[in-house]
Amino acid sequence: MKISHKRKVQFKLNKRVKATSPARQRPVKTQPVAAEKPAPAAAPAAAASVSVSLTPKQQQVLDIVQANPEGINPKGIGLAAGQEDSKAASWATGALKKLTEEGVVERVQVASNKVIYKAC
Repeated sequence: MKISHKRKVQFKLNKRVKATSPARQRPVKTQPVAAEKPAPAAAPAAAASVSVSLTPKQQQVLDIVQANPEGINPKGIGLAAGQEDSKAASWATGALKKLTEEGVVERVQVASNKVIYKAC
């Protein structure tokens, strides 16, 4: 392959990537929508909607954390879910990260390298 052809191909690929990257696109201006005030009975429904938006793996991890009110470490969560001993902690960490961002699970650092998770 000639060098000039390779340069042209790379240039076209870079051009296409730049055109489709979200940082290059213009932001869409939206009109603010007046939010309706929810009724007091809607509060339990909001908690249920958080559970509905979770993936099955996240829901399984959340159920395991809620079953252990004193707290549980990621390896214990993975083992309770039936994962191998060597893969248990890494299996659970992805779902735990999302659940902590949502505010459903609380991360508590026990020691410098020990972490447990508790349901909020």
